[in-house]
Amino acid sequence: MKSYRPTSKSRRFMTTLPYKALLSGDKPAKALLKSKKRQAGRNAFGRITTRHQGGGHKRRLREIDFVFDKKDIPAKIETIEYDPFRSAFIARVLYADGDRRYITAPKSAKVGDTLVVSKEAPVAAGNRLPLRAIPVGTFIYNIELKPGAGGVLARSAGNYAEVVAHDGGFAQLKLPSTEVRKVSDDCWASIGSVGNEEHNLVVIGKAGRSRWMGIRPTVRGTAMNPVDHPHGGGEGRQGRGLRRAKSLWGKPTGKGQKTRTPKKYSNVFIISRRRVGKKRSA
Repeated sequence: MKSYRPTSKSRRFMTTLPYKALLSGDKPAKALLKSKKRQAGRNAFGRITTRHQGGGHKRRLREIDFVFDKKDIPAKIETIEYDPFRSAFIARVLYADGDRRYITAPKSAKVGDTLVVSKEAPVAAGNRLPLRAIPVGTFIYNIELKPGAGGVLARSAGNYAEVVAHDGGFAQLKLPSTEVRKVSDDCWASIGSVGNEEHNLVVIGKAGRSRWMGIRPTVRGTAMNPVDHPHGGGEGRQGRGLRRAKSLWGKPTGKGQKTRTPKKYSNVFIISRRRVGKKRSA
C-alpha cells in the first residue's frame, strides 16, 4: 500500500494502491471501449432506485469477457490495466487466432503469461475448465451458475471459492460469503483467485475522494424524521427504538438478521447458509 505524508488531516491516513508497480502502464484498447450513460441511481422515470449514487469522474466502459466462448485456443496476456467499473484489475489477452479481449486478471498474473479455456487444460492459475474436471480443494473464481451463461460468482478483487465436494452431478462450492452451495458440474470456472487482493485495505481518507468515485453521502436513519425512516424521530439523540434494525422500507437489515427470501427458487441448492454478524469470521 502507498501512504502519504500528513500534509493535511485527510491526507494523514489516506492510502492508495501502488499502481505503477501493479499495472503494465498501457492505454486501454479503443476497440474494447464504449461509452455508458450515467444513471446516477435513477430509473427511466427519473426516480431514485439505488441510493447514494451520482456524480463522479467520467468513465468509459471496458467490455469484459465473462463467457469465455473461445475454447481450446491459447491466449497470451498483453497488458494488466485498471478498470474504473470494478475492484479487480483487468488483463488484455491476445488469442492465437488474433482476437483480443479483456478478462479479469487472476492473482499474480503478469504480462507474457498464457492461459487456455479447455476441458483438458491443466489445473493452473488463469486456465478455465468445467467444474467436473476441477479437483476438490482447488480455489476458483468467475464461476458460472448456468452452463454457457458466463461467470457470475467470485469476480471482485481478491475473491475466490473453494471446491469442497463432487456429488450427483453437482460441485459443492464454499463461496466468499461462507455459504456452501451446489453448482452443476457442467458449469465452467477459472482456476485461482481474482487479483488486486489488497483492494480492501485502501483508506479513502476524505469525503471528496468518495464523490470522485460517484459515491454520495449516506444519512443515518436515526438522524431522519419518522416520516422518512422507521428509525427516525425523538427529542435529541435517540436509539432506534426498535428491537430489530429496519431498512427505509421496513425490511430487516444488518445486525446478523436473516434477510434471504424464505421461498427463493435457489434454496434447494444451498447446503449451508452463510454466517452473518459477529460470528461470521469465526
